[in-house]
Amino acid sequence: MLASERMPDNCPALVLNADHRPLSYFPLSLWSWQDAIKAVCLDRVNILAEYERAVHSPSFTMKLPSVVSLKTYVKPARHPAFTRFNVFLRDRFQCQYCGDREDLTFDHVVPRSLGGRTTWENVVTACAPCNLRKGGRTPRQSDMMPRNWPHKPNVNELRNNGRRFPPNFLHESWVDYLYWDSELEP
Repeated sequence: MLASERMPDNCPALVLNADHRPLSYFPLSLWSWQDAIKAVCLDRVNILAEYERAVHSPSFTMKLPSVVSLKTYVKPARHPAFTRFNVFLRDRFQCQYCGDREDLTFDHVVPRSLGGRTTWENVVTACAPCNLRKGGRTPRQSDMMPRNWPHKPNVNELRNNGRRFPPNFLHESWVDYLYWDSELEP
C-alpha cells in the first residue's frame, strides 16, 4: 500500500456521469471518500474501481471507491457560468496581451471607467503587469490588442480547453476513464 493511500483523505473518487464520462475535466470531478461512501450507501452511484484501502465500522467494512458513476444521467449545463476561473479556462490560463502564465487577473477590454461591462465579450485574462500597463485605456489607446478577442464560450470549448491541463495526480484506476489531449500544448 502506498503511503498516500494510508490516509483516507488521500483517496478521492473520480466521479463519472451515467455515460461514464467525467462530469468535468477542469477541475476534475472528484469527491472526497466520505461523499463517495455516502453516495454508495444512498444507492446513487455504481462503484467501477476501488482503492486497496478500506474503512471499517463495528459492523461494516468497505473498500474506498476510486471511480464511481452516477446511476442517473446529469445533463451538462448548456451555457457556462461567467466566473473568473471560466474566463481563465477560455483563455487557456494565458495573458491575452503577452502570453505569460503567471500572476493572472482579468482585464476589461473596454474599461469600466469608459462604460465597459463585466461580460464574456469584454473581459480577457491578463497578467498583473499587462493589466497595470493597460490601465483604464482601450486597447487602441494603450497599443495593447488582445491575442484573442473575448467571446462567450460554449461548454464544449471549455471542456476541450480543460482537457489541455491534466492534473498533477492521476490515480492509475482513473486513466481508462480520462482522455487527455496529449498532442496539444497548454
